Amino acid sequence: MLSVVVAPWRCAPVVLRNAEVAHDAASTMKVAVLAALYRSGMDLDAAVPVVNRFRSVTGETYGNSRAADSDPLPWSRLGGTATVRWLAGRMVTHSSNLATNLCLELVGHEAVARVWRQAGATDSASPRGIEDYAGRAAGVHNRVTALDLVRLLESLEPGLLLLLEGNAHRVDLAAELPPGTRLSGKNGWFPGLRHSVGVVHPQDAAPYTLAVCYTGPLASGDDADDPAARLLARISAGVWRRRHQLTR
Repeated sequence: MLSVVVAPWRCAPVVLRNAEVAHDAASTMKVAVLAALYRSGMDLDAAVPVVNRFRSVTGETYGNSRAADSDPLPWSRLGGTATVRWLAGRMVTHSSNLATNLCLELVGHEAVARVWRQAGATDSASPRGIEDYAGRAAGVHNRVTALDLVRLLESLEPGLLLLLEGNAHRVDLAAELPPGTRLSGKNGWFPGLRHSVGVVHPQDAAPYTLAVCYTGPLASGDDADDPAARLLARISAGVWRRRHQLTR
């Protein structure tokens, strides 16, 4: 299943393909956690313990897999402390699963649900943590649609969009854009899916938002060498070539 939404920045979409079909969220839900943290009023420079023990929505406890995490740096602080701001940054720039669950424990699921509601999302939610397999087995799923991902990015404060420009994983939407093109976004992947959403800032045209969600056999789950990532890159390149027409 391939879902695509293209919209001039904070304007009505001009492309809608399976826009409201729900996909497993993967790491795209980390954007909602980021927004919830920054809107919470908590001290982002406070140091918190770095642990690998979290409460499942079923009431059990679980931990993250170091091998399945794309970011080794938070694991190097296990047993020590890190600031909330640093963890939030690693969550979206390097897609750290451990940092995500630490941030989610701090802010709570209701705050994340509020972010989705404030964005106007209709079919997306993040009711459980990353790798909460007991929760998933109980039928609790993190879901997103391409249209809701666009709405989520459009709801973000400028500082959060700037933080998303630091995303180090640039093998899908950003891969075939001209060097130096600004893109504020987040992607997510594991075997069977590859999603990415971003605001693209051309120097010679108005900014636009692109969300692509793919669920299917092309997605290998690899960080970089993923056929599905190359598919998303080609879609992004095609939209870029038509960037001057997007307001029509």
